[in-house]
Amino acid sequence: MNAIRGEAARRRGPVLDVAVAGGGMAGAAAALALARAGFATALLEARPPAPWSIADEVDLRVVGLAPSSIALLDELGVWTSIRAARTGPYSQMHVWDGESGAAIHFDAASEGRDLLGHIVENALVQWALWQALGAAGVQLLCPAEVGACEAREDRVQIELAQRERAGGATLSARLLVAADGATSPLRGLAGIATRGRDYAQRAVVAHVVTERPHRQTAWQRFLPGGPLALLPLADGRSSIVWSLPQAEAQRVLALDERAFLDELGVASDFRLGRILAGTPRAAFPLKLQLAERYQGERMVLLGDAAHAVHPLAGQGVNLGLRDVVELRATLVAARAAGGDIGAAPVLRRYARRRRSADTLDALGFDGLARIFAWRSPALVAARGLGIGLLDRAAPLKRRLAGHAAGI
Repeated sequence: MNAIRGEAARRRGPVLDVAVAGGGMAGAAAALALARAGFATALLEARPPAPWSIADEVDLRVVGLAPSSIALLDELGVWTSIRAARTGPYSQMHVWDGESGAAIHFDAASEGRDLLGHIVENALVQWALWQALGAAGVQLLCPAEVGACEAREDRVQIELAQRERAGGATLSARLLVAADGATSPLRGLAGIATRGRDYAQRAVVAHVVTERPHRQTAWQRFLPGGPLALLPLADGRSSIVWSLPQAEAQRVLALDERAFLDELGVASDFRLGRILAGTPRAAFPLKLQLAERYQGERMVLLGDAAHAVHPLAGQGVNLGLRDVVELRATLVAARAAGGDIGAAPVLRRYARRRRSADTLDALGFDGLARIFAWRSPALVAARGLGIGLLDRAAPLKRRLAGHAAGI
């Protein structure tokens, strides 16, 4: 009997503090942050990230990291290596309305900062985080996926779907963090619904060479079909994110290179001169999606599993990393008070704070998308007037810049 019990305990393993399901940027950052805070943490991921190399072409998926995100990555000990590898710092942002011509300009110097942020490849951030997991003591299970989970009084029992390669049938943790993406199977297992809308748009992405330098400036033009962003890369090129209706995106993707570059030049108002060359293009669908709640039994949602927003403000990843900061602070406070980190009142504090903040941001981005879709001449004129007034309202503009920076 004792031998049987011993074998059962060996297969279950010790009870972890936290199991994080999903090893993307938000999930890997959560696992690293919690391990560095002293929590026994495991990270479960179906497949490892592709190795990142400076010799490789710049990945098409990039993110504009805000100062709050950079501060977290620096605290986790990975920002120095990311910055030394390949980042595109930007100190200014220029946003203008393609219909009215009204513009708003943000300058880091006027905010008392050196930079507004950095444009970084998603793959580089994820790779740097993964390289730090082992030294932090994170138990990495890869390939592994959660097949089922059962919340108990003092733990959640997790059954691994890929047990033959993960080295065990089950594991136990005080808390399960669902960071498994926008289609989150764990969110579904927890019976958590989502709300939002499909924008019926796709974001066309590529890297381009322009006639004039980007001058460490992020450029964004709002057009009737959707916004076009030109983001500064470290090598002098610009990364484009061009949001278009689905049929128009398909047409643009099918153009030959010269025709595409010519259309892109017109769409960008030739702010950086002619578009001289570009990489192959890709596209991804756009939608607004918010989980109805961020909390289940001994489970919380984080990153894209909790929220997906329009890329016009470039804040999706930053919101996920702010989830990480809030979750870590909540769990550290619960531990200091001698509480159970997986208890419902503890998780409710995290869920309430982050869902409130994420909802305000997501609906704000959605509102901007709706406002810039106005076509009526009277509404376009009103929009232009509002942009002009905002650009001259220094305190309000400073507050907007501070919010985007996570301050």
